Amino acid sequence: MARYAAFLRAINVGGHVVTMERLRECFAACGLKGAETFLASGNVVFESGGKAEALERKIEARLRAELGYEVAAFVRTMEEVAGVAACEAFPGVRVEKPAGVNVGFLREPMTADGVRVLMGFRTEVDEFHVAGREIYWLCRVRQSESKFMNTRFEKAAGVQATFRGMNTVTKLAAKYGERR
Repeated sequence: MARYAAFLRAINVGGHVVTMERLRECFAACGLKGAETFLASGNVVFESGGKAEALERKIEARLRAELGYEVAAFVRTMEEVAGVAACEAFPGVRVEKPAGVNVGFLREPMTADGVRVLMGFRTEVDEFHVAGREIYWLCRVRQSESKFMNTRFEKAAGVQATFRGMNTVTKLAAKYGERR
């Protein structure tokens, strides 16, 4: 069995509140083993013998049935999470507070048109790097001060994504990367 991380999009929005306990129960009902939430309810680590794409569909269907609304799931193996955490998307760039690097998880690699759309969101404070199924976003100000918004990007590019701070991804990789 492989260890996976599911990054959930929009699990606790629009007045919806899902406890970590309920989320673990939903994952167990999918037949996924050892589900643990990490730092927030939108990050779930679990074990399965399945493939990521099938697991995404299975998790989304269960959450829709249990919660009554759509929640997108982006599943990665822990090896992939470690690779994301180790990526130096902006070499030589010093990240000063309150700036930060965020990672956007996609279902599949972006098309050339999608990358062009994303790069259209670049500004003096927002920089992007695309690698495989991940988008790295360097935000040089507080995110609330940035003009970049995930929902506008998704609509313009015709994709779904969920973003996490690089600190969260790094901590997740460190905690679960070596466990078997």
